[in-house]
Amino acid sequence: MVTTSVPDPAAARLRPFNLAAAGLHLLQALAMLALSTAVALPVTAVFGTGPPGQPQSPPEIDELFSYRLGPAVALFLLLSAGFHVLVASPWGWLRYQRELAAHRNRFRWVEYSLSASLMIVLIAGISGVTDVVALLALFGVNASMILFGWLMETGSDPGPDADWTPFVFGCIAGVVPWIGIGIYLIGAGDDVPTFVYGIFVSLFLLFNCFAVTQWLQYRAKGRWADYLHGERTYIVLSLVAKSLLAWQIFANVLI
Repeated sequence: MVTTSVPDPAAARLRPFNLAAAGLHLLQALAMLALSTAVALPVTAVFGTGPPGQPQSPPEIDELFSYRLGPAVALFLLLSAGFHVLVASPWGWLRYQRELAAHRNRFRWVEYSLSASLMIVLIAGISGVTDVVALLALFGVNASMILFGWLMETGSDPGPDADWTPFVFGCIAGVVPWIGIGIYLIGAGDDVPTFVYGIFVSLFLLFNCFAVTQWLQYRAKGRWADYLHGERTYIVLSLVAKSLLAWQIFANVLI
């Protein structure tokens, strides 16, 4: 693994960059909490009514609980804000620099595994997916995709000798939630509001931009040979993706 040090001026500029991203995420989270209405989404389950293979009573959908959409949107913004503050803090700053010097950022992958997976659950929820097991599975498979990104960075250096296995496995895992949500959207047809399709398409494209960023980093050509260029790109993409989802939900559901 690469162990060269990060140039001090380049590293130093990332500290205010992270703090600015933290501030923008935090302001939007506070706006979601202050301005959102009490719209809630259900989490449901269908439990068996008899032994396997035997005639059963008609299934009933049980609502286990519901959660307010506004605070849920604020949560993924707060997660990003918290991690940006963490890497810029006295405790995290030297660790963050060591991560970047080794061409990796495990802080990023931990945060994405939580925040991006929560985003997937919310996109599924507004698309009509409410079953608790389905939501847990979507969260888990998306988190697995993110952690394959961690493995890509920690297990292989950029360049022609890079091992692309974790990247390929991550892409396979990453497409599963979108297929599942897409099935619900197609099945519902005109019963789903148009803005939900807008969220689906826009976030699908943005999620794929993260994979493209890592692919470009590992090709290590041109400006992408500088790992810090990729780091800045990840920060901007994260802010754009979370902001776009938050305000699309707010404008169409929470206002």
